[in-house]
Amino acid sequence: MDQSLLLMLSNLLHLHNHLDPTTSLLSTTSSSATTSSASSPTSLLSSSSAAPLLFFTIASVLSYVASSSASSNPKSKRNPNSAPSKSSPPSPSSDFSVTAFRALSTEHIWSLEAPLRDARWRSLFGLSYPVFTTVVEKLRPFIAASNLSLPSDYAVAMVLSRLAHGHSAKVVASRCSLDPFLVSKITNMVTRLLATKLYPEFIKIPVSRRRLVEATQAFEELTALPNICGAIDGSAIKLHRLPRDRVSSSSYRCKYGYDSVLLQVVADHKKIFWDVCVKAPGATDDATHFRDSLLYNRVSSGDIVWDKVINVRGHHVRPYIVGDWCYPLMSFLMTPFNSKGTGSPAQNLFDGMLMKGRSMVVEAIRLLKGRWRILQDLNVGLNHAPQTIVACCVLHNLCQIAREPEPDTAREPDEIGAPARVLESEKTFFYHGQNLRQALADELHQRLSSR
Repeated sequence: MDQSLLLMLSNLLHLHNHLDPTTSLLSTTSSSATTSSASSPTSLLSSSSAAPLLFFTIASVLSYVASSSASSNPKSKRNPNSAPSKSSPPSPSSDFSVTAFRALSTEHIWSLEAPLRDARWRSLFGLSYPVFTTVVEKLRPFIAASNLSLPSDYAVAMVLSRLAHGHSAKVVASRCSLDPFLVSKITNMVTRLLATKLYPEFIKIPVSRRRLVEATQAFEELTALPNICGAIDGSAIKLHRLPRDRVSSSSYRCKYGYDSVLLQVVADHKKIFWDVCVKAPGATDDATHFRDSLLYNRVSSGDIVWDKVINVRGHHVRPYIVGDWCYPLMSFLMTPFNSKGTGSPAQNLFDGMLMKGRSMVVEAIRLLKGRWRILQDLNVGLNHAPQTIVACCVLHNLCQIAREPEPDTAREPDEIGAPARVLESEKTFFYHGQNLRQALADELHQRLSSR
């Protein structure tokens, strides 16, 4: 019992003796039997004086308060020299628990109007509920085979939330009450499945005539240039940090001044990617990255032959892609005559229209980074960076195919690269490309001038 409380009880006893000495609790043991009997609690309560009853009432109240205080705060008596205990971390938000997700996805999902329901899911996971269920159903067999202790749909939701909002593994772990290592492991598993199992289904080179006709007609309506089937561009994906053994390496420092890995994509008129490549650190130039890609090897070797051929001023023009001056001019890749607008009227007109077609891939990359904000500051391990980027591209295509609303786009820096040089092994493609480009420019200028 607290020392101050003992002192208070002692003072009360002395007060009691002063008010009623005949019933003193402090009387000696040699007193008579009457005195001894009076000293019992029963005799105190039956005394003619009001003091004993007053004393026991006050003492009982004080004793009850003291015991209640001790039981409610067992650590109240502390060594003043001991360090204060750390406060326990706040409990995770109930909105991110398995139970809350299950309630959101099963109990309440059909009670909401579709626009409200899908807006809610986009704010949490970056895509609407129907697209989310598509992803879950396609990944469920692979996730189930991994013997993951979490439900498949919850694991996918957790990863999508991280990709959409750019959270680190620690932030997601604290919200979901999971270990950060487990969150990283699940992220790696889901992004790997997206990048390998779903990539062939949702990222395809347009080889069928139907897709070629649809793409070339749409680009021609936009640019007045015939037979464009896609637009190519690269983007530096900023890394949150490099591993310690790579910090001193300049190979990841891109031309914009930050550590990154390079993403190369080809997009169609719907801003859907039909080729994705992540194989180079940020300091690599676009031309080198392109030459190292599977697309370059397949097209230059004749493995891919687009059969929609048109005749332009005596030249047989197959479908081609367009890019800026950082890419090499080839028969299957048209680039501007120059970057400063100092060419002939026909050449300047061609350059303007070509860059208009290229704007499709620029907008697609901005959408990609705006929808999956983890790509604005990639906070995964360097070894897992490529699969995470490709996974986001797969999810981007799913959203574009489903005609999901386009979010605010991320701003991309202006292109500042130097014109690509021609390799000795590419001269045949280059000379053929020069002839085709001039024929396309002259035909375009004549056609538009006569209107």
